[in-house]
Amino acid sequence: MALRPPRPHRFDVWTALAGLAGGLLLWGLGLGVRGADDPIVLFDGRWPLLVPLAVIAGCELLRRTAPRTALLTGTLALAADTMTQGSIATIVMYTDLMYAAVLYGTPATARRLPWITGMLTIAATLVPYAVWRVPEALLIGLVVGGVAFTPASTGLIVRNHRDAAEAARLRAEQTALLAEMDRVQAVTAERARMARELHDMVANHLSAIAIHSTAALSLDDEKTSRDALTVIRENSVQGLSEMRRLIGILRDGADDREPAATPTLDGLGALVEGARANGLDVTLDATYDSVPAPVELAAYRIVQESLTNALKHAAPGKVTVLLRRLDGGLDIRVASPYGGRDTPRAPGSGAGLVGMRERAALLDGTFEAAPESGPDGRLWVVRASLPVTDIAQGETE
Repeated sequence: MALRPPRPHRFDVWTALAGLAGGLLLWGLGLGVRGADDPIVLFDGRWPLLVPLAVIAGCELLRRTAPRTALLTGTLALAADTMTQGSIATIVMYTDLMYAAVLYGTPATARRLPWITGMLTIAATLVPYAVWRVPEALLIGLVVGGVAFTPASTGLIVRNHRDAAEAARLRAEQTALLAEMDRVQAVTAERARMARELHDMVANHLSAIAIHSTAALSLDDEKTSRDALTVIRENSVQGLSEMRRLIGILRDGADDREPAATPTLDGLGALVEGARANGLDVTLDATYDSVPAPVELAAYRIVQESLTNALKHAAPGKVTVLLRRLDGGLDIRVASPYGGRDTPRAPGSGAGLVGMRERAALLDGTFEAAPESGPDGRLWVVRASLPVTDIAQGETE
């Protein structure tokens, strides 16, 4: 299949037509560059100069799509024009071809043409003067410089400015893209953080409400129903209170801070008492020194979510919560009976385990949750190890 020639750019078509029309006008007026008696004129008369004029006007059609071909053909046309009486339009169109070859050509062409035309200009200045020893010989170099070197240098300057502008545009686009990626990552991270906070703050209360409401509906005992409704009311009030705190933080965007009631490890006692009120048999064994606030929050939330999961899924039995400060880290272990249970269950989505794992990962800690066999039977054990030394040093610095 034959390749179709490139279609000329609209501006190039108008340039070619304007150059051809200007040349024909000068030809009609009888204006040439040289007289018929000039020694370099081999083809005298008016008609021969129309051939290079038409050829170089055709080359203008290729100035953008095939600049090197257009320049080579235009150079031959200019050489032919020097053997006639000449046309200013042909010379002007050749300078445009030289300019376009540097501006639209390959990078190698853009680098080489200014050097080549510069050397030709120097040679055209020195050689004729050395041969003829007359000042007028220097004009040959001036003409060559004006026809070849000047447009080539101008094209190189314009090309460099264009490339610099394109590079600046690309850098601006990359910067905007990176800023958008940072914004998306920040929004995603913030949404994940708020999702963890919302789940950890409310899931415990809603799970207790779901379990006790199911018990109240399934048991026909007035005292049991009243106790269940009491627990439901307490958990609903506490859940609403924590929801209000979280909503207040979301609305107060100018105040970049943690909730006013950010939980700490000192609140584990109250957390365990609340779990006992919800029906869990919980024991707490916590031995630790002061730890950084991020570690306190993560440890509290991990214990809270572990107790919530025990309330929803654990079989009857004792739940143990163990905290120890060992080797520059805070170790957490929550064990609950694992197996079948006859009491009502609350539905779970697995978001709690994901949130605990994310909290440990954000602090470069480890997290594991899996069933184990022990002296007291099968247990569901949640383990987390949160580094303390590096975080403490970072806060000090």
